[in-house]
Amino acid sequence: MKLSQFKFNLPESLLASEPSEHRDESRLMVLHRDSGKIEHKIFKDVLDYFDDKDVMILNNTKVFPARMYGNKEKTGATIEVFLLRELNKELRLWDVLVDPARKIRVGNKLYFGEDDLLVAEVVDNTTSRGRTIRFLFEGTDEEFRRNIEILGETPLPKYIKRKATPEDKFRYQTIYAKNEGAVAAPTAGLHFSRELMKRLELKGVDFAEITLHVGLGTFRTVEVEDLTKHKMDSEQFLITDEAAHTVNKAIDEKRRVCAVGTTSMRAIESSVSADKHLKPATDWTSKFIYPPYEFSIANSMITNFHTPESTLLVMIAAFAGYENVMNAYEVAVKEKYRFYSYGDAMLII
Repeated sequence: MKLSQFKFNLPESLLASEPSEHRDESRLMVLHRDSGKIEHKIFKDVLDYFDDKDVMILNNTKVFPARMYGNKEKTGATIEVFLLRELNKELRLWDVLVDPARKIRVGNKLYFGEDDLLVAEVVDNTTSRGRTIRFLFEGTDEEFRRNIEILGETPLPKYIKRKATPEDKFRYQTIYAKNEGAVAAPTAGLHFSRELMKRLELKGVDFAEITLHVGLGTFRTVEVEDLTKHKMDSEQFLITDEAAHTVNKAIDEKRRVCAVGTTSMRAIESSVSADKHLKPATDWTSKFIYPPYEFSIANSMITNFHTPESTLLVMIAAFAGYENVMNAYEVAVKEKYRFYSYGDAMLII
């Protein structure tokens, strides 16, 4: 398929820059894969579509405060430093993006916070905006992490033009987040409240937690018309024995297996055994799912509303059928559903 087939008109007013008042009260569009039928609900109605022994696969990655602002030595110029991932714990080496990049060269020092709480030195150029930096910090790892917490901001996506607030620290994080390492939230999971999860549990729904550390590649635009030529960024994932066992039991019993979010879907589809079951794994994936594609593990999914020509929209079309999805998106725009990270949700069954 071609990228241009995933264009649609999305008014800027539908990009959600604030979360809904209550997590589980955002809107929910239910899309039936077989018929293309659409229902309009609110998120907590998801309860009506799941039964005893069904499984929801959750991505329990935790977003860390990745966006920091430092001052360049001598000039004092303010530089945004976006932490992508830790390369070496002992040496405190990090892969980062800097902005504006042209001013930042190898050997430059950056000072963060009042009293220079942290100082970093640029040790390598990786891409036009990418750098490797080393934090010059003598204390314990715990103290270092605490300083990052103090200095860092919630890494809201660039489309949200406002500054991150203390509330974002909680709302741009799933309530089941455990394993730190993401620079973007797995947004489908943001709709789950503690109460809703309790009610699903009481109904007998099982949760299988996996981890995929969402990278900035999730926002990267596709620049090739031929989708087979697009390369995804690599992201680290972990599927435990316990999660695989829970999912495989549900597959064998022909239950509903629901991937919560495109990140969960990408992780599970990156670790499929020959007999179409989920394999435990600790690995990296750069899997790009586009139509036509045969899914092996999940038979339903929850996802947000994605932007035109994004890899996420392409994956949804592979799962629910191109015509179904493009029609549903037309309806979503007409009905003023909210799009993107803080937006509304879709359940595909």
